Amino acid sequence: AIVGFVRTAKISGLAPPNEPADVIRARRMDYFRSMAGGRSPAAAVVEDVDYPNCIAGWWGEVHVAVHKGLGLAGAVTNGVMRDLDVMDEGFPVLAGSIGPSHGFVHAVEIGTPVNIMGMRVAQDELIHADRHGALVIPADIIPVLKAAIETVISSEEIVLGPARQPDFDIHKLEEAWAKFEQART
Repeated sequence: AIVGFVRTAKISGLAPPNEPADVIRARRMDYFRSMAGGRSPAAAVVEDVDYPNCIAGWWGEVHVAVHKGLGLAGAVTNGVMRDLDVMDEGFPVLAGSIGPSHGFVHAVEIGTPVNIMGMRVAQDELIHADRHGALVIPADIIPVLKAAIETVISSEEIVLGPARQPDFDIHKLEEAWAKFEQART
């Protein structure tokens, strides 16, 4: 899972950039500086502005190693990822697609709001992402989030504990489920 305060950017790779190479190189270093800064834990959320026609794999062996080395927890993108067999472990990437090419990929914006398949997120917002998807955690929820998670875990344990015992049967389910229902009200 990825939990982190977002570092945003936008990329493009379908066509070569129109700006001079030195501008593109400088922006890439500014991108890395932005990713390295801010609150921790951090997560990269990078919108490919070519969506849905993305071809450029920003997320591959090199960028995963660099972002992991800079201390980020993972990445979410609507774009392409590649190099699946050689990416560093411990840096999850949720991507819109998998492809072989890096195209003409280059950063076009840094620190601006992004839209990842309908999820709108701004720099420094908190996200949670895993194989089920990604979401923004509203700032007003953060102070009560730990207690809410603990409530869900303890409520589910009322059923999960007995269900995982070798002598579990319908009678034990009925008993556990009654306790579960009572705990939820």
